[in-house]
Amino acid sequence: QLQLVESGGGLVQPGGSLRLSCAASGFTFSSYAMSWVRQAPGKEREGVSCISSSGGSTNYADSVKDRFTISRDNAKNTVYLQMNSLKPEDTAVYYCVAKGVCTSRSGYWGQGTQVTVSS
Repeated sequence: QLQLVESGGGLVQPGGSLRLSCAASGFTFSSYAMSWVRQAPGKEREGVSCISSSGGSTNYADSVKDRFTISRDNAKNTVYLQMNSLKPEDTAVYYCVAKGVCTSRSGYWGQGTQVTVSS
């Protein structure tokens, strides 16, 4: 069955970096756009970034632009989110989502990985 498994979260100090990974299985990964969505306690979900099925197109939320980089390896069925210059406001559960295209409103979700930015 379709499965998305995120990893790489943890506790990091402000200004630090983390790299999230999302390993996909059970579907044709290279046919799906992949996005990262985060949700902080008491806040609405926020779309962080999305990458097209081929990897040729990416987009980012203004809040993470120039700090986060999304990438994918279709040979490994994995999508990544490199997060640099982390801020306390980046603290959230990060989910990867498989979507038909980046503008799709629905998709398949992973279980999430916690990112905590704190000194």
